[in-house]
Amino acid sequence: MAELVELPGRLGILPFRNKVLLPGAIIRIRCTSPSSVKLVEQELWQREEKGLIGVLPVRDSEAATVGSMLSPGVGNDSGERSLKGPADVLGDSQKQDGKNQQELIHWHNRGVAARALHLSRGVEKPSGRVTYIVVLEGLCRFSVQELSARGNYYIARVSRLDMTKVELEQAEQDPDLILLSRQFKATAMELISVLEQKQKTVGRTKVLLETVPVHRLADIFVASFEISFEEQLSMLDSIDLKVRLSKATELVDRHLQSIRVAEKITQKVEGQLSKSQKEFLLRQQMRAIKEELGDNDDDEDDIAALERKMQSAGMPPNIWKHAQRELRRLRKMQPQQPGYSSSRVYLELLADLPWQNVSEEHELDLRAAKERLDHDHYGLVKVKQRIIEYLAVRKLKPDARGPVLCFVGPPGVGKTSLASSIAAALNRKFVRISLGGVKDEADIRGHRRTYIGSMPGRLIDGLKRVAVNNPVMLLDEIDKTGSDVRGDPASALLEVLDPEQNKTFNDHYLNVPFDLSNVIFVATANRIQPIPPPLLDRMEVIELPGYTPEEKLKIAMKHLMPRVLDQHGLSSEFLQIPEAMVKIIIQRYTREAGVRNLERNLAALARAAAVKVAEQDCAVQISRDVHPMTSSILDTRLADGAEVEMEVFPMGVNGQEISNAFSSTSVLLVDEAMLEKVLGPPRFDDRETAERVATPGISVGLVWTSFGGEVQFVEATAMVGKGDLHLTGQLGDVIKESAQIALTWVRARAADLKLSAADEINLLENRDIHIHFPAGAVPKDGPSAGVTLVTSLVSLFSQRKVRVDTAMTGEMTLRGLVLPVGGIKDKVLAAHRYGIKRVILPERNLKDLVEVPSAILAGIEILLVKRIEDVLEQAFEGGYPWRQRSKL
Repeated sequence: MAELVELPGRLGILPFRNKVLLPGAIIRIRCTSPSSVKLVEQELWQREEKGLIGVLPVRDSEAATVGSMLSPGVGNDSGERSLKGPADVLGDSQKQDGKNQQELIHWHNRGVAARALHLSRGVEKPSGRVTYIVVLEGLCRFSVQELSARGNYYIARVSRLDMTKVELEQAEQDPDLILLSRQFKATAMELISVLEQKQKTVGRTKVLLETVPVHRLADIFVASFEISFEEQLSMLDSIDLKVRLSKATELVDRHLQSIRVAEKITQKVEGQLSKSQKEFLLRQQMRAIKEELGDNDDDEDDIAALERKMQSAGMPPNIWKHAQRELRRLRKMQPQQPGYSSSRVYLELLADLPWQNVSEEHELDLRAAKERLDHDHYGLVKVKQRIIEYLAVRKLKPDARGPVLCFVGPPGVGKTSLASSIAAALNRKFVRISLGGVKDEADIRGHRRTYIGSMPGRLIDGLKRVAVNNPVMLLDEIDKTGSDVRGDPASALLEVLDPEQNKTFNDHYLNVPFDLSNVIFVATANRIQPIPPPLLDRMEVIELPGYTPEEKLKIAMKHLMPRVLDQHGLSSEFLQIPEAMVKIIIQRYTREAGVRNLERNLAALARAAAVKVAEQDCAVQISRDVHPMTSSILDTRLADGAEVEMEVFPMGVNGQEISNAFSSTSVLLVDEAMLEKVLGPPRFDDRETAERVATPGISVGLVWTSFGGEVQFVEATAMVGKGDLHLTGQLGDVIKESAQIALTWVRARAADLKLSAADEINLLENRDIHIHFPAGAVPKDGPSAGVTLVTSLVSLFSQRKVRVDTAMTGEMTLRGLVLPVGGIKDKVLAAHRYGIKRVILPERNLKDLVEVPSAILAGIEILLVKRIEDVLEQAFEGGYPWRQRSKL
């Protein structure tokens, strides 16, 4: 143990950052910086056992210091912190306008003299840097009188602070000091007895307590505790033995109390502990610590908050009982148990669902609703009228369970936006659920909670998002649901869309009934055929067949143009598209039922305009720095005797008026040349039909697709063969049968149609017939091509061309009757888009012409027929010469 030593007048100084070495403590350090290496070599290595250095605490965060852990009597493998040494700091201070080193390093004015108990030297590879491992023992306190530099390190003139041997012998006779010594030893013995139960190495500490003088024990005991830097400095500054013993007694007692609190926590936890649950042990210790601190409010408060949230959710009584049962089960579970998280998420869902929350509906104003519909949508008169009727019934009977509206029509006609307008008119929240490609029944009904990763269905999730139980819910693309081994979503929707059943809709995840009767369901689809009949029976179908060219023009000018300009950062001051150009785009670049392609073409023009505006803006930016001319243009022109034409630009701040004047003259007006430059050559023209119906055997039919009505050409030709019929064009079974029926009818009536002599009945003798439907990549099916096939075959066999201005549609029987078909409005609109002037329709479709706009009917001649003979009479120029005979 350290004995009383005589200090030299000067000591080499080793700085310790935020750490204090107390007398009697032993520390192991590793010196790597040039300053500390030089200090060890000069003061310790060369002087061997006679060498002494001073350890001085510093507070500077940028000074090079040695970091270490103090331990009484035991070496420590702590490393030196590789910051700047004192010599480096001094060099930096010379570069910083003469700032001295004391302004950068806050030296403490008291330190501890230390001697080396062990020294070892090493060389780092590959740098070759010399390092020292030093074991230091603190000896006595000293005070710094003067600090100066010696090469790379510092030396200090010091004076001893600890008492001499004679002074210690006199102080030990002080009764107060004797009392403090006994109190300190008693507290220290109590600490040792507590530590003996946990550690087997405290016997050496007990020997120290009995043999080492009390003034040394205080420093040695305190050095073994984890205390703050300020408390360490306080012990270092305690020169008086009474003060030092008082502080040491307080620190030892505090350490003893912390051990006892830890034991108390451990005992409390171990009584509730299962041996196989290490994680449970840690969590219980955390909980016991929070109880000891009075801060145990995490899990319990969360569960209490969840219970309060569930109470305010307004659940029905039977569901509340179920939720309470789940909550009691959750309270008994530990957070680390597997089902804890899923149970909690389930209860949070129950608390978040809008059991009683509703959107407050204002009194319905039908006039305002009609104005809103007219503002958002052009045309669609029948659809708007049906929506107004629906709203009128809701106004007279708010709790009425109206039908589920299903908007059916091609893409781009405004089905989804109509549903949004209904929600706005009713002042309800709007939820859109896309069903396109959904094949899993769990998307509608949810997953059972027994599965990992289970979740509620899309309906319950949508209600949770909007937080009301009476939104307008759009079931988008309801015709595109599929079915596989995971179930049939369309069948699951039967319960959802039935007002008599959805009052108790049972989601598999919830496992409790939820009332969907307050939800207003609106569905959209492109086609009716894929929708299962039971599901279709629960909805009222409203067809949106598409827009006429006139309606498209109005929509483009009123809705699409402002939106496109806004999306591209333009205005009417930069780009103007006249109505005549929009008409050309509609006629020559877009032949669709909706307006999406029309909007895309307008956007292409807007992008081209944006490029020109951006380039013009760059040119204006460059021209702002033009230097003024020495002579005016007016003087130059007058000198030349020329006529002067002046345009006065009003001057303003920063030339803003001039900029506006230039911008007003840079409006981009779209013309036909620009259309062809940006959009390319026209995709369609009115001569397409005449060019394609140029030879016998070709007829023009009208078909309906999911994208609206379309014109379909049917081509037939004959060749040498064995009387076979060949069909191409990716055709379905129904249309193949229609072709066989048409050929059979033509062969049976060949003589009547003057296609062969009376004795030549077989038209197919030694020849095959090939019928082709162009656009072979597009699937085709349906019965409405019957009359078109017959006309094509008759044209082939008679070698007479079909009228180029005539198109037809209709199903036929084997006896020649023409039956009605669907999609009349779409087909008539398609004929109008292609420039066809005459349309042959079944007579029983007369009632469907009411839906066709009068402006379209005014430009098309509608020909109603009952039999195939009537079709042929109208399809050929000058009629068809019949052989007089009785009809079947």
